[in-house]
Amino acid sequence: MPIVVFDMDDTLYVETTYVQSGFQAVCTWLTEAFGIDSRDALRVMNAVLHAEGRGKVFDRVLTEYGLFNRTNVRKCLTAYRLHQPQIVLDEATLPCFERLRVEFPLYLVTDGNKIVQANKVAALGLDEWMRFCYITHRYGRYHSKPSPYVFHKICAREQVAPQDVIYVGDNPHKDFIGIKKEGFRTVRIMRGAFKDVELREEYEADIRIDSLDELTVPFIEQLTGRGNM
Repeated sequence: MPIVVFDMDDTLYVETTYVQSGFQAVCTWLTEAFGIDSRDALRVMNAVLHAEGRGKVFDRVLTEYGLFNRTNVRKCLTAYRLHQPQIVLDEATLPCFERLRVEFPLYLVTDGNKIVQANKVAALGLDEWMRFCYITHRYGRYHSKPSPYVFHKICAREQVAPQDVIYVGDNPHKDFIGIKKEGFRTVRIMRGAFKDVELREEYEADIRIDSLDELTVPFIEQLTGRGNM
């Protein structure tokens, strides 16, 4: 029986919505702790995000208000990581789950901070749809993608071969290279931060799609060699 495994960030929902949800949580803390106007703080954070990426956002916003120190950076990180995310599944995601779950077990494999990813899983209601949600960092960061570790756990759990497991992800830097060479089937959804990235063949998925609407029962059966090509 084919098994369908999904990545989460930028595969099932738009990850930038989580970033904005986290920024709002940090703004709320800055307002409560220091009386800073939350709209102004959010403007500063988004300007830094677009100019420099996420890595220095909290450093820069605290510096803007003369509040930079390691303690306040940690408090910003805590507010960001522990907040209850205001995120929703992409409009194509639930119909995809509904048509596939009738025929195939569904799983989630996602990297990232254990608390952050668990909060996302809860906010998106993924436990309702997945047979199991694997947050790779729970098994040690060295088992995060591109490690095939949790994918082999899925094989053992379902008593199937790697050729029967399809992984749907968006990040060619890590989602496919570790598992494709071991026989797992791979599908790349072309959206999110990596949609324009082109890498060598070993990093790329077997097939590309533009939307989860393209994941149908015949599509899955063909990819695993159980249907007519």
